[in-house]
Amino acid sequence: MSTKAEALARRIDAFNQQAMTLVKKIPETDWLKTCEAEQWSVGVVARHIGAGHYGAMEMAKLLIEGQPLPELTYEQIVQMANAHAAKHADCTKAQVLSILESEGGKLVAFITGLSDAVLARSANMPAFGGEVSVEQLLSRIILDSGGEHVDSIEKTIASGG
Repeated sequence: MSTKAEALARRIDAFNQQAMTLVKKIPETDWLKTCEAEQWSVGVVARHIGAGHYGAMEMAKLLIEGQPLPELTYEQIVQMANAHAAKHADCTKAQVLSILESEGGKLVAFITGLSDAVLARSANMPAFGGEVSVEQLLSRIILDSGGEHVDSIEKTIASGG
């Protein structure tokens, strides 16, 4: 494992632990409150992190294999996320924790096996405005965007939703 992969894996593992800790402490009375930024319930936003953002691993695999990334725009990604949110509106805390644990573990294990050369491979991603490396893809989708969702959940809970 490369030093870069090890550092990224540690950051993502820490993020996943933070997300799981947050989900565990969400009172049942707050689970269905609407997060302003996403217009989804707290539970759906938490599920989206594990089921949506952690799915970036599949895009990273395409990039690593030299396959083109989906030519998705930001608007298309939002539409897909909204459809996912509607489909899983009744998700439970136990389901979300299971997803975060299993998908987060798979993601960290995947990253630890990457070399610096693999992390540097890049391809065009319209939603990101051009070329993106494997490392950037994973960092932006999971840590940056996923982090915004964690912040949104925390804000909703703190404000009383």
